Amino acid sequence: MSDKKIQLVPLGGLGEFGMNSMAIRYGDDIIVVDAGMMFPDAELLGVDIVTPDFAYLEQNREHVRALILTHGHEDHIGAVPFLLAEINVPVYGTAFTLALVERRLEEHSLEDVQLHKVKPGSRIEIGPFQVEFIHVTHSIVSSTAVAITTPLGVLVHTGDFKVDPTPTDNELFDLHTFADYGKRGVLLLMSDSTNVDRPGYTESERAVAPRFEDIFYRADRRLVISCFSSSIHRLQLILDLSAECGRKVAFLGRSMLNVTEIAHSMGLLSLPDGILLRPQDIMQTDPKKVVVVASGTQGEPMSALSRIAVDNHKSLSVEAGDTVVLSARIIPGNEKGIYRMINHFAKRGAEVIYGAMNPPVHVSGHGSSEELKLVLNLLRPRYFVPVHGEYRQLAKHAGLAQHLRGAGLEDTFVLETGETLEVDRNGARRGEKVPVGRVCIDSGTIDEVVEDIVIRDRRHLSEDGFVLPIIAINKHSGKSETLPEIVSRGFMSFEDGSELLQAARQVVARTLESSSEEERTDWGVMQEKIRADLKRFLSKETQRRPLIMPVILEV
Repeated sequence: MSDKKIQLVPLGGLGEFGMNSMAIRYGDDIIVVDAGMMFPDAELLGVDIVTPDFAYLEQNREHVRALILTHGHEDHIGAVPFLLAEINVPVYGTAFTLALVERRLEEHSLEDVQLHKVKPGSRIEIGPFQVEFIHVTHSIVSSTAVAITTPLGVLVHTGDFKVDPTPTDNELFDLHTFADYGKRGVLLLMSDSTNVDRPGYTESERAVAPRFEDIFYRADRRLVISCFSSSIHRLQLILDLSAECGRKVAFLGRSMLNVTEIAHSMGLLSLPDGILLRPQDIMQTDPKKVVVVASGTQGEPMSALSRIAVDNHKSLSVEAGDTVVLSARIIPGNEKGIYRMINHFAKRGAEVIYGAMNPPVHVSGHGSSEELKLVLNLLRPRYFVPVHGEYRQLAKHAGLAQHLRGAGLEDTFVLETGETLEVDRNGARRGEKVPVGRVCIDSGTIDEVVEDIVIRDRRHLSEDGFVLPIIAINKHSGKSETLPEIVSRGFMSFEDGSELLQAARQVVARTLESSSEEERTDWGVMQEKIRADLKRFLSKETQRRPLIMPVILEV
């Protein structure tokens, strides 16, 4: 065995949902498994997406050998363009995963990227690493786990998975390969923790078919269905039932159109003859003969489904008697937007089908606790690191593994993003932390990356508003000829003649009067003095802290 050590460096996805990315280092060689994004929470005002801070990889760019992708969900590939813009390394993934990545690269005008297609069961050599791709079942097609053989032993990264015994494409979870690795010995396992809170087993994708059949045969008018655009199996079910019931299908939403086009071109999605309906023909077609599949299950404000809900979509207006089906889970944090959208549909007289029911309209793509135990039992790792989830889920997943103590498992490590793990021939231990964080992307801005100070100012404005003291100064005397004017937005109503307004104007005037002649000629100094004095006054009088931006005009 070598004297070198393996380092696990989580760049995202541990202690949080999304931004999944794990760097694995052996000596002077680094490979990266996934580079995902997450959607911003309510505090990140105006931000479109959030990606990991890849500073560690940029600092070690000469050592980064490759990017390995487990599957095509945004929380695993969404940050690929931002990583490749800084470090152009070879990318390995299944054909469908790379096709989704290519679309993202085109949007960012990234060329000369080395994309290498792999198939489940294939092995690649990257420096000291030998990587085998293992087929797993998930809510998106072409999902894989990776087994990484190093001079010190085998590491297994499951990616996202569930153990579906009856997948709709009949591509079974490759339990045999997992068992083979378990027999040979696994040094360390990194396993998906998303559904560790759920007891038992996650239902098969086929479980949604009875509910969809009931909806299709019961619906008297137009059907509007929303699911994740990556749920190819679900889309195939909708297309097959539509053909069976004599309905035509229209797809709405950019992501839905992109993914269905890719899946169809690769033979992963079969379109029955004459099934497609152009969006512009929806309202002219008999409602009994129409199915609309729209993106926007999470109530995203500009998504197709949200615009349909408020009757602001050029191709579709929902009418009384129509049926709307939300075939997706409500991601924590999105409840308010989703329920607001459902309320809009209800007001328009539509029947909305969503949430838990039996049979279900949605099943998860992540394994429940019994499936997580199954993977642990098959691989019987020496060390275990739960990944993909909040801290409570990682800790619970670590607890599930305790039954393997004495059966090969020596230790479990609950890590958060930035906390490293080192493994050598003497064992495993926590290493030094690496600089990590998140990068906020606002696609409407010139340089896209939003600095922390901008987020802070946006939050400040949203909470307390702003105040603009406007001071006219005589350029010859350096003195103000009149009392300053004060304008505010989002702070409070400064009505003419109000005591607070008059007192605030006097505060600014006194600041000007008490300043020396040298200070009055330096506008930068004067702005800071006015800001400090007015901030102190308003905070004392109102217990609020608006953003204060003095404006000095020379007259």
